[in-house]
Amino acid sequence: MSGKNILLLHGPNLNMLGKREPGLYGTKTLKDINMAVIDHAKEYGVKIYSRQSNHEGVLIDYIQKSKGYMHGILFNPGAYTHTSIALRDAILSVSLPVVEVHLSNIYAREEFRQHSLLAPVCVGQISGFGWHSYLLGLEALFLHLGVKTFGKN
Repeated sequence: MSGKNILLLHGPNLNMLGKREPGLYGTKTLKDINMAVIDHAKEYGVKIYSRQSNHEGVLIDYIQKSKGYMHGILFNPGAYTHTSIALRDAILSVSLPVVEVHLSNIYAREEFRQHSLLAPVCVGQISGFGWHSYLLGLEALFLHLGVKTFGKN
């Protein structure tokens, strides 16, 4: 058992998953995604703390409060990906590994969505695999934290 804690953070409009543009974002609800991540993390002795907000300042507060309690952050910043220098600064301020995740492939969407202000301060980014992006991102964070290994070195 690893005993690690991970903050699962969801940005704006993700509370509408399952209802909002299901052709693009799928039919899973935020609760469904949270449960899938929590269940997968349990297999490795990792505790997930899930939070969602439509407000940038609240997301910043969650990130800042994670320092000293969390070992990493799995973060879908939603539209703030493309606009928030404040979230970028918050990520830098806590010195925690962050994996950015997106349900859709942001690089195959509108031009304004094809740039992430956060990716350069994250350990990695997963996008385009629907709700599975969260599980793939969690796996990547596990690898980064040494919770598990992948293949041979």
